[in-house]
Amino acid sequence: MQYNYNYILNKLSHSKFRSKFTLNEKDKQYIKEKGLPTIENHARDFVKKRLSAKVILNDGKQTPMKGHPVFIAEHATATCCRSCLFKWHKIEKNKELTNSEQNYIVGLIMAWIKKQIV
Repeated sequence: MQYNYNYILNKLSHSKFRSKFTLNEKDKQYIKEKGLPTIENHARDFVKKRLSAKVILNDGKQTPMKGHPVFIAEHATATCCRSCLFKWHKIEKNKELTNSEQNYIVGLIMAWIKKQIV
């Protein structure tokens, strides 16, 4: 499925909170060293392990604010927790994420990262 990530990113950029997230030089260097395919694999792994379960006991606190470029991207794109996923993307809470929903989230994270490293 094809998504208009630019439209979604533009909408998110109008949020004072979401728009304050940017990648620093250390994050950009990490991406350059690892390569985008590896970063995408990290994103896929984080989404699967931290967001995809039906019930997440620490929802709202499972994504650190720093430490990996994907974490920053998750906060910038409101894909950091199930509450944000529902508020911004209308992905229902209290159900396991489908493969399609996980692909959407990873695609959005990667679209944001690609805009940041240009």
